[in-house]
Amino acid sequence: MLPSRSISARLAIAVVFCILSASAIAQTQPAISDLPKIEYEKYTLPNGLQVILHVDRKLPMVHVNCWYHVGSKNERAGRTGFAHLFEHMMFEGSKDANGKYFPFIEKAGANLFEGGVNGTTTEDRTNYFESVPSGNLEYVLWLESDRLATLADVLTKAKLDNEREIVKNERRQGLENQPYGRWYSLVTENVFPAGHPYSHSVIGIPEDLNAASVEDVKDFFHTYYTPNNLSLAVTGDFDIPEAKRLIQKYFASVPPGPALDRPRHWVPVLNAQKIVEVTITFRRSAPILPGQALPSSTKMTPSWNLPRSS
Repeated sequence: MLPSRSISARLAIAVVFCILSASAIAQTQPAISDLPKIEYEKYTLPNGLQVILHVDRKLPMVHVNCWYHVGSKNERAGRTGFAHLFEHMMFEGSKDANGKYFPFIEKAGANLFEGGVNGTTTEDRTNYFESVPSGNLEYVLWLESDRLATLADVLTKAKLDNEREIVKNERRQGLENQPYGRWYSLVTENVFPAGHPYSHSVIGIPEDLNAASVEDVKDFFHTYYTPNNLSLAVTGDFDIPEAKRLIQKYFASVPPGPALDRPRHWVPVLNAQKIVEVTITFRRSAPILPGQALPSSTKMTPSWNLPRSS
């Protein structure tokens, strides 16, 4: 076991690094003139869908990225974890591709094990991406448009229960059963005041996940999974006129959703030093060394100082 002073020092370094990393990165950014120029075309469909096209013919591949402007910051109290939960629901199938999503996209040549298809959720957005051979661009655009247009039509309680348990297991695996797995949640809870969009974790809490109903999830879908809340990027080896034709064919008929109110900008102020003390309990089912008697639990109390705001 490490002495508490060592643990405190390590946690302090980790917290300070996370809080100051954005400032450090900003100071090391290259000048605008040093950045490579990326040619792209950007336009918006009448239903609000934003399209970004970039041609790169190095490989006979295309990459499609659907970027929904919804994350945990858009969740209301008592329904935390919805953005991440719905990321999982998007892989449960849609009306015309009614089955697990991955077999459909793997048929198009996406390599699941090499990161060629997946989804991610943060505080600010949820995105879904696929990399496939160029000849399968139309298939991918059809598949993504079908998810956008019809997923709620085939959403069932069985699908929700399945993904809810997967998310809860992810929380246990990545947070609750990890040494010091709570550190990030502790930082956000203490840096951002109660009610701030960033004050709760992306994965949510089990009580809120358990409370989610099919109607709740459908309402979330119809509110945020709409063309006017989506940026669609297509990059790689393709012809722009043909891509535009396919996007018009598969996405233009999807009706827009409601106008959305964005969370207001809220920069928290740390105007004084703040000390956070945490008690961590380690439980052992057996001694580490043969014949060595150890108590059932060992408690340590690490603490760290949050830097004062400038």
